[in-house]
Amino acid sequence: MNSFKAFLKRKNIVISARRYGIDALGAMAQGLFASLLIGTILNTLGTQLGIPALNTVGGYAASMSGAAMAVAIGYALQAPPLVLFSMVTVGYAANALGSTTLSGGPGAGGPLAVLFIAIIAAELGKAVSKETRVDILVTPLVTILAGVGLSALIAPAIGTAASSVGALIRWATELQPFLMGIVVSVVIGIALTLPISSAAICAALSLTGLAGGAAVAGCCAQMGGFAVMSFKENKGGGLVSQGIGTSMLQMGNIVKNPRIWIPPILTSAVTGPIATCLFRLQMNDPASAVASGMGTCGLVGQIGVYAGWVADAASGLRGAPSVFDWTGLILISFILPAVLTPLFATPLRKAGWIREGDLTL
Repeated sequence: MNSFKAFLKRKNIVISARRYGIDALGAMAQGLFASLLIGTILNTLGTQLGIPALNTVGGYAASMSGAAMAVAIGYALQAPPLVLFSMVTVGYAANALGSTTLSGGPGAGGPLAVLFIAIIAAELGKAVSKETRVDILVTPLVTILAGVGLSALIAPAIGTAASSVGALIRWATELQPFLMGIVVSVVIGIALTLPISSAAICAALSLTGLAGGAAVAGCCAQMGGFAVMSFKENKGGGLVSQGIGTSMLQMGNIVKNPRIWIPPILTSAVTGPIATCLFRLQMNDPASAVASGMGTCGLVGQIGVYAGWVADAASGLRGAPSVFDWTGLILISFILPAVLTPLFATPLRKAGWIREGDLTL
């Protein structure tokens, strides 16, 4: 046992919740932002501005999301070069196979599959790294075969599990708008911050209409809520990276102290039914339902709502966007998350549930 512990120490393999649940998860969020989220932003801008080149670049960026996340995880685990470079293949396979279900249909577990599989593949690669005279062959082979093999074995099951969240949302859309607004807003908001793809869930379910509006509300509550609630710790950089980037950056801190998640979740439970019952906010973007799961990331959610207004007006389903429409969109997307989340956080801070530094990125 002592010799095994010595081997792990020599290989810098630290089996701990911090290494996997905080370091790896936080890095993966950055990899996701630098690929899928940036790609979606560029694709949305290209569509709205009529610039095909942006769609092309955005497509390239989004297609590399699995590789980007896996490399980020490998970097966080301090993988040596040959392991790190091999993670490109591992991430691509895990994301592709995690984006399908066991039945072969579309799944939403790509990022979650990448997280689990990339960690295992990276640690196995580190274990054999520089242990043989043919390291340039052995290390990539072990890393890639382990990663792709695991992807084939378990990634579709992970995709199926993640897609079960989508089944919950489908059920929620059949409820009355008030309850649906709460359920969809909370669930999609949580999915946005978790290492699963809220955008993929929304796309797989074609989550549009009032349900899409509730999804936008939930995502905005998480992103804007965390951005404002953590402003003292993270200043302007954190405001931007979370507010128009991704709240997944807080996932490592949530693992350390899950109570920091309470205020944004409560905010989404409030803004969801306001969106569906008061403002009748709908996501009818004709291009893609993926915008429902993007929130304020690059303002894709807001652009999607506006695109739906334009399309519906052109088809005669509604008139031009009114002041009431714009007021609702601005309140749901920005003002209410910025006001309600710190308000909900105040009693938790006084009770010591949220302490100074808990939200530091």
